[in-house]
Amino acid sequence: MTQVMEIEEVQSRILQQVQEELHLSIKQLKTTVQLLDEGNTVPFIARYRKEMTGGLDEEQIRSIEERVKYLRGLYQRKEEVIRLIDEQGKLTEELQNQILEAKKLQEVEDYYRPYKQKRRTRATIAKEKGLEPFSEWLLLFQTTDPVQEAAKYISQEKEVHTEEDALQGAMDIIAELVSDDPDSRKWIRDLTFRKGQLITAKKKDEEDGKNVFEMYYEYSEAVAKIVPHRVLAINRGEKEEILKVQILAPVEELETRLKRKWIKKASSPATLYVEQAVLDGYKRLIAPSIEREVRRELTEKAEVQAIEVFSKNLKSLLLQAPVRGKFVLGVDPAYRTGCKLAVVDPTGKVLAIDVVYPTPPLNKVAEAKARVHQYISDFKIDVIAIGNGTASRETEQFIASLIKEREENLAYIIINEAGASVYSASPLAKEEFPKLDVAERSAISIARRLQDPLAELVKIDPKSIGVGQYQHDVAQNELGDSLTFVVESAVNQVGVDVNTASSSLLQYVSGLNKTVANQVVKYREEIGVYKKRKDLMKVPRLGAKTYEQAIGFLRIFDGEDPFDQTPIHPESYPEAVRFIQELGFTKEHIGSQELVDALNQVNIEEWATKLEMGVPTLTDIIEALQKPRRDPRDQLTKPLLLTDVLHIEDLQVGMKLEGTVRNVVDFGAFVDIGLKNDGLVHISQLSNRFVSHPLDIVAVGDIVTVWVSQIDLQRGRVGLTMLDPTTATQ
Repeated sequence: MTQVMEIEEVQSRILQQVQEELHLSIKQLKTTVQLLDEGNTVPFIARYRKEMTGGLDEEQIRSIEERVKYLRGLYQRKEEVIRLIDEQGKLTEELQNQILEAKKLQEVEDYYRPYKQKRRTRATIAKEKGLEPFSEWLLLFQTTDPVQEAAKYISQEKEVHTEEDALQGAMDIIAELVSDDPDSRKWIRDLTFRKGQLITAKKKDEEDGKNVFEMYYEYSEAVAKIVPHRVLAINRGEKEEILKVQILAPVEELETRLKRKWIKKASSPATLYVEQAVLDGYKRLIAPSIEREVRRELTEKAEVQAIEVFSKNLKSLLLQAPVRGKFVLGVDPAYRTGCKLAVVDPTGKVLAIDVVYPTPPLNKVAEAKARVHQYISDFKIDVIAIGNGTASRETEQFIASLIKEREENLAYIIINEAGASVYSASPLAKEEFPKLDVAERSAISIARRLQDPLAELVKIDPKSIGVGQYQHDVAQNELGDSLTFVVESAVNQVGVDVNTASSSLLQYVSGLNKTVANQVVKYREEIGVYKKRKDLMKVPRLGAKTYEQAIGFLRIFDGEDPFDQTPIHPESYPEAVRFIQELGFTKEHIGSQELVDALNQVNIEEWATKLEMGVPTLTDIIEALQKPRRDPRDQLTKPLLLTDVLHIEDLQVGMKLEGTVRNVVDFGAFVDIGLKNDGLVHISQLSNRFVSHPLDIVAVGDIVTVWVSQIDLQRGRVGLTMLDPTTATQ
């Protein structure tokens, strides 16, 4: 079999496995993998190659990319293992086929285990002493007395001084043989997963100041049933040396099955020794190893779940509706150092910076009110955005009382400022506002987060945005990759105005990176503004492939070519021009009511055939011609604006409120109802129907109606429900 044939067979096997997992056609998979291998990005393929992929979305393409990458690595490892075993002269056709058929890396390693070069173990030492033939003799279950046979292996030179030494060495070899058996390891692992218990206990004399891990001081749960967030909580408790953790396997059942497999003759004098060796192999070698593997697999599954939750929350946060056309006063609350103020115009331009001291210890409330009143009047402020950090609620009370003193329609909003301090101290923020201090930059960021959450949040490391669960306890590389993909997806879904976008935003555009994004901004500064998409071809380091991948997501508003404001890719301009001309229109009619009406009447299938293009591409072109400046975020619910403050003492069980979902985790959703701490809607209180995960019901940024179900004044906690108590079954 030639190397080419082997590569083709590997590719075929990979596609077959991905098809079984993702339930897609081989044609879709083959085409998508080819597009990815050619260097096309996921957003580009999803948007501009729909005919080729059968309309796969970004999530599906990303899944294909990840699985193919994993399986290619798996097959590389299979080839390496086969080569290593073959070099030892121990490769059989059966073993090679078993390795090639393995679906997981763990299975491949199980097959390789008996042939792996080990550090010196009790078994390897026994083999060095010439005891391997004796171990093989024991496994034949002869009628001869094993002690008699052992006498033949006594050797002062090899340090086998007694029959007992020979027997122990032979049993050590058998124990390792049992431990290395891939079939045994597989069913032991499976049975431990299905019937094992995860046990936790508090370590003696260890301090858990806030009793964070109290529920795990004496805890037990079936391995098969433990949910991901509990795995991560237990892992953290163990890491902080508060908890000790173990997997309790169904030992009796496992040992019975092992004895049945290895003991061929119960009446043989050798049986006693083989049984001891088998049990030793399980307790000393297999059990600790399998426990580590089970713990690792539980952790990996929990991490995948945590990363998925974080990713979905982040996407919801990034795609929150922008608040356009408003003058905003951003407030970064604080105590001793005062509340920093920043006035920004509707484009995000900073008009004024100041600091006031309405909070303890200075309590200069009258002076602060006078200054803020002045800013509201001078700049016609529409909304006040308050960060939710230290002194947030005291600042909210100050702003709410100030609003009551004014006649115009003025509101405030609490902004989740997670990561704002990270941005404010970053080189990027220093470059943007070199003369301002960290807190002043933070006030600007808070104001801009209201105006355009996406444009501002891309300046922050996604891991610093607090919308996950246990994000610091998961594999950071995988988390980083997943979150970067989410940001790229959000940015490309919205599109970017190339004449106003920051380098931070541009670097997430399909095909661009930080270096090229900087070049785009630098060239823009040199020429003033980009007048047409083709101008980007002159940007240094922006080659033909990069241009192809990026240009459809870059918009030029009020430029020389009306098509450049749309998501239509330049490769489709000739067909799009012909299309509207044959309908009796020109480019200048894009977005007009006349063209919209005409496009609503066309037969897409007929026109797709006429223009020799796919129906999905033509459908996208029609939508772009009807709504050239469409922002998908504009259809979302606008942020919840407030005019007065709420105290926990104001609450009563059964009270109806509106709130903003701030975070979604496996066990529920945290909702901001205007208190210092967010209220929790437990998963059981999200809907009358069964809920497999809270993300099926709510997303970060959603405005929801809730009812107060519990009030804990001492701990400042509020339990909420989304089940209307007035319609509950009596």
